[in-house]
Amino acid sequence: MAQPDFSPSAERNKQPILEVLLQCLPAQGTALEIASGTGQHVEWFAAQLPQWTWQPTEVHRGALYNIEVRVAQAGLDNVLDAMQLDVRTEPWFAQAAAPPTFDLIFCANMLHIAPWEACTALMRGAAQHLDANGKLVTYGPYFETGVPPSQGNVEFDQSLREHDPSWGIRLREDVEQVAAQAGLRLAARHTMPSNNLLLVWAREP
Repeated sequence: MAQPDFSPSAERNKQPILEVLLQCLPAQGTALEIASGTGQHVEWFAAQLPQWTWQPTEVHRGALYNIEVRVAQAGLDNVLDAMQLDVRTEPWFAQAAAPPTFDLIFCANMLHIAPWEACTALMRGAAQHLDANGKLVTYGPYFETGVPPSQGNVEFDQSLREHDPSWGIRLREDVEQVAAQAGLRLAARHTMPSNNLLLVWAREP
């Protein structure tokens, strides 16, 4: 069996992210991961949170194989088969008899490497599929009004836009606006290593 793809950044940030998740999640629940990538996050979280059931997803069909291989090699039985999902294709679970709900929807490092429509679609979909007390957690680089950006993020944003003009680091306040339109509010902001933020979103009361 071929070795799955590997992301050095996912390997570095999986433990800091887990430490925040442990602070804000109950002992058990169901989680939907958006843009699972190499599967390193879901593998680590599922191993450390065995009372949780995890549903990884990816827009790219080729990535599904990587996730399946990684989960199989880890011997995890609380991770469901990876499924192909593009957040912009709504509804997300068109084939389901009833729309599933989740205690956690987790999305890392997607918003800056996808068109802006993906952000608005993520918020709409999360609002539809979060349990009443569920949380949406997004992780990655953001710009913020009144907060001087790091030089690294400025250069990263420029390189992203040169690669694809529809990509780029998002302004946190813009994300908050589309979240509010979907019925979600920013419940917590956590400063993370390498100039990233972990944002926790909840339903409006």
